[in-house]
Amino acid sequence: MQRLYDFLRRHPTGVDSFWAAILLMLGGLWVAEETVGHPGQRLAGILVMAALCTVVALRRRAPELMLLIAAGAGVVQLLTDVRQNPADFGMLVIVYTVAANGARWASRLALAAGLAAPTIYNLRWPPYGPDTGSFAVAVIFMTVPFALAWVLGDSIRTRRAYYAQLEERAARLEKEREAQAKMAVAAERSRIARELHDVVAHNVSVMVVQADGAAYVLDSSPEQAKQALETISGTGRQALAEMRRLLGVLRTGESEECGEYVPQPDVRQLGDLIEQVRGAGLPVDFRVGGEPRPLASGVELTAYRIVQEALTNTRKHGGPDVGASVRLTYGDSELELLVEDDGRGAQRQVYEKGGSDGLGQGLIGMRERVGMVGGKLDAGPRPGGGFRISAVLPLKPVG
Repeated sequence: MQRLYDFLRRHPTGVDSFWAAILLMLGGLWVAEETVGHPGQRLAGILVMAALCTVVALRRRAPELMLLIAAGAGVVQLLTDVRQNPADFGMLVIVYTVAANGARWASRLALAAGLAAPTIYNLRWPPYGPDTGSFAVAVIFMTVPFALAWVLGDSIRTRRAYYAQLEERAARLEKEREAQAKMAVAAERSRIARELHDVVAHNVSVMVVQADGAAYVLDSSPEQAKQALETISGTGRQALAEMRRLLGVLRTGESEECGEYVPQPDVRQLGDLIEQVRGAGLPVDFRVGGEPRPLASGVELTAYRIVQEALTNTRKHGGPDVGASVRLTYGDSELELLVEDDGRGAQRQVYEKGGSDGLGQGLIGMRERVGMVGGKLDAGPRPGGGFRISAVLPLKPVG
């Protein structure tokens, strides 16, 4: 049955031609039995039936043209006195078809012709004499099928248009979803790139400084060299842990399986970061003002990364005997962050070009992070020498 149904859907004109042939046979029987007029009237009846059967057969190929042919056949019936016959059923069919598939002007014409045809027919061949009641009943009885055919066809047109609109909307939403997914992937890759930059730039610089110090005091002070090597080992483990966490995001299906990944750093770990930097030989004055309280995770991570990046650049570009200070102030609605150093101050161009690695990830990364949480960043030379980075991060309720 399904194959038969598919075949019929693929050959609609063949199906219509089949019904047109049946209609033509019924009309032929009517001509042979009912038509008793002169030969010209019989010939007109045959032509009318042939035209209406053609209308049924080709209604889906050219609905507007078939409507005009059906209207012409109706006019010929009136002029040649060919009364109602089985082939007139084709008029109902074309009214339905045009309402469902034809142009708007053809649909309106089909509705007007369908509503007017019963009245014209009963005026041409009055039923049961001039009785007004019989005339009205006959007109209403014959008008209802035309009206129903048009309403059914127009409702199918409306439903088809509605389904087409739904399909178009679904396709558009699918494209938008794909675009949003691509944007999300790009944003995530950018975030991971910033994270990797922060991890590598900070921890590797600490390891390099400690390795240089250990090589310098290896012969004269083995204990200091041993302490430097321990710092290198701890820093390396921390860098590996953070890189595993970040690389785990790139692995499909492993985010829930890898439980060894450390959580993202926050302001509570700034003390550990300061101690690590001090251990690498950079004196840092760290002070916290206001009442510390939990912050949104984005603000926490942004504050930590800004301090980390600023101290990394100070250690690498501040010159000898450089010192730094970090001020963290909790306000009512903002978190103020100030990182200053008294270094050479001639490295402004380094910061402006992106910071420590020369790849455009330093200050640019800071600005992107601050912008993502709706904050403000100010970076530039410090009066009297050195460099300063000031950030204001809005505090939003947690959860």
